[in-house]
Amino acid sequence: MVELSTGGRLTGIFAGDDPYALARDWLAEAEASEPEDANAVALATADARGLPNVRMVLLKEIEPSQTRGGFVFYTNSESAKGTELKANPQAAMVLHWKSLRRQIRLRGPVETVSPQQADEYYSSRAYQSRIGAWASRQSRPLASRRALMAEVAKIAAKYPVKPPRPPHWGGYRIRPLEIEFWANGDFRLHDRFRWTRMRTDATGWTVQRLNP
Repeated sequence: MVELSTGGRLTGIFAGDDPYALARDWLAEAEASEPEDANAVALATADARGLPNVRMVLLKEIEPSQTRGGFVFYTNSESAKGTELKANPQAAMVLHWKSLRRQIRLRGPVETVSPQQADEYYSSRAYQSRIGAWASRQSRPLASRRALMAEVAKIAAKYPVKPPRPPHWGGYRIRPLEIEFWANGDFRLHDRFRWTRMRTDATGWTVQRLNP
C-alpha cells in the first residue's frame, strides 16, 4: 500500500515533490528492465474535426525545469501529428512499462523546441536516420518501397556526410498541466496519483490520490 505520509508527502515509489524528477526516475528504472525502447510513448493529438489520432513515438528528453521544461519528442512537422499540433497545439502522452507494471499519463499545451536544440539532437542521430528525415514525406501517400529507397539514395548522394537538419523536421515539447502516475495493484486495486497545476508557469502542484 502506498499512501500520503502524515506530513502530506508521497511515499514509496511515488515519493518526491517534483513530478518531472519522478518521471525521470521511473523511466530510468524502466530502461533497466524493459527489453526494448523503454522511452516508447503513445502520443495523442486531434485533427481539425476534433477526431483523435494516436501513435507511438520516442520520448527523447524529460527536461528538468518544471516551469520552462517538458517532455520532448521529434518528428516531421509536415506529418499528420505535425499539422495537427500546428492547428491545435495540445497533446496527451502515455508511457507504459509491463516489466514494472506502471504507467505515466500526461497532457498539456505543446510548443516547438528551439532550432539550436533540434540541431543538437538531429546531429546525434545515425547518418541513415538523418537521411531518412529528408527522404520521407511522412504520413503522405507513397507509390512503393522502391520509390522511397530511390529518394534515400538521391539524398545520400547530395549529403554524403553531415546532412543538415531538414527545415520540416524538429522537436516538440509538451508542458503538462496534468501528470498521473499509476502502479498496478492486486485485484485491480491500483495506486493512482494525479499532479495538476492551472498554468504551465506555475511552480506548485496539487496532488490527489484517485480511485483505481
